[in-house]
Amino acid sequence: MAIHFGTDGWRAVISEEFTFENVRLVAQAIAEQLLAETPAGEVTQAVVGFDTRFLSDRYAITVSNVLAANGLAVYLSKADCPTPALSFAVKQLAAQGGVMITASHNPPRYNGIKVKAAFGGSALPATMKQIEARISDLQHSGRAALYAEPVWQENTTAQAGEVVRFDPLPAYLTHLRTLIDFSAIARSSLRVAIDPMYGAGRGYIARWLRELGVMVAEIHGDMNPGFGRLHPEPIGRNLQPLAEMIRRDGYDLGLATDGDADRIGAMDARGEFVSPHQIFALALRHLIETKGQRGLVVKTISTTQLINRLAVAYDLRVEETPVGFNHICDLMLAEPVLIGGEESGGISILGHVPEGDGILMGLLLLEIVARAGKPLHELIEELQHQYGPFAYDRIDQRVQPFKKADLVHALKAEAPQEIAGVALQSINDRDGVKYLLADQSWLLIRPSGTEPVLRIYAEAANAEQVQALLQAGVQFANQQLTNLVAVG
Repeated sequence: MAIHFGTDGWRAVISEEFTFENVRLVAQAIAEQLLAETPAGEVTQAVVGFDTRFLSDRYAITVSNVLAANGLAVYLSKADCPTPALSFAVKQLAAQGGVMITASHNPPRYNGIKVKAAFGGSALPATMKQIEARISDLQHSGRAALYAEPVWQENTTAQAGEVVRFDPLPAYLTHLRTLIDFSAIARSSLRVAIDPMYGAGRGYIARWLRELGVMVAEIHGDMNPGFGRLHPEPIGRNLQPLAEMIRRDGYDLGLATDGDADRIGAMDARGEFVSPHQIFALALRHLIETKGQRGLVVKTISTTQLINRLAVAYDLRVEETPVGFNHICDLMLAEPVLIGGEESGGISILGHVPEGDGILMGLLLLEIVARAGKPLHELIEELQHQYGPFAYDRIDQRVQPFKKADLVHALKAEAPQEIAGVALQSINDRDGVKYLLADQSWLLIRPSGTEPVLRIYAEAANAEQVQALLQAGVQFANQQLTNLVAVG
């Protein structure tokens, strides 16, 4: 079967497609790619990490053994670790690349592999295409992956053909201290609730806050490869236990990270969900007004227009990209990006690796609240009053299989003059089709590139209008799909 990488790695169901045989195959292709990219005469180094999913540690050992058998010097995390910590380690150790065993926010039955480049972010699409081609060549030639039990050591420098176990967290924390005002958090007297959702972010924020003297409680922080039947995606409907704890025990706010801690979600003191859109906007204002920083602002096509309004107010340029942090990464490598993020909660800031980081953004949110001296919900209300109001929602609708390009063409060609009673102003087709309306509301219909799913997003001045836009989007998309089937 063909193995394909999506916007951030390869993911598959454990024991169906995600098997040890396929993991060895993918590791062999990655090893050959990294060796090809290494200057002559230099030892190729790679960093390997893993999350808390079923067998992730064993898959990571398998990958490490394949890499070492190919002559690479390998650094393997001693325990499960967040993806952003692994990514930072790649850059900090000057490695050629990295491999993270994780399916991120996917349900527990999945596992996956993310490939990291030397700059500390996801490998570029061109590199992933080359790795896919190498996998295909291995499959068709019948050539087996190299595999050997290498020399294993701890806390030393890895040599060619060796695997060294190391802890990526100390260097990562030292780096975070250059980006976050820990002293402001320590002085704040905040009461913080944490939900790592049984993922690889477990223990880190809570431990660091306790060391600062902050009152903190963590739920879902034990090792549970099945995620306690939770879906490890930090969105409102998955965070009700955190909301209940906040309301019951009087915490000032709650932070949540996904399965590999590269996404952030939050709750305010009332137990109400704080979306990544709101976190992004608060962080942008804080970086400008409190820290005096400037730079390019990057957002994906499905992210709030609130960012655009803030950028206009602060005379900053905004770039809008297709969905996927790899597109944000491209711009972070090209020029100083003040902040870049997407609606799913992957956000990064100036000075950090080009990687979404839920831990970094959770700590930055604490800094924002601490330095403002106001409750989180009041800060959000201020933003809404000054730049809004904004309401947002999304529907994921499974449909019959279709050709993405055909549907996008139909959505553009048959674009309505108005949607939910509001005139159409312009169309953005960078990823799916986004209808921008005269009152600054918008509707995005974005076909998935990997499965028969339509992702339909909307933003407007109030929740009622958002729902009207979403329903209009569902009806219009279904009509175009029906027409395509009839023509086909």
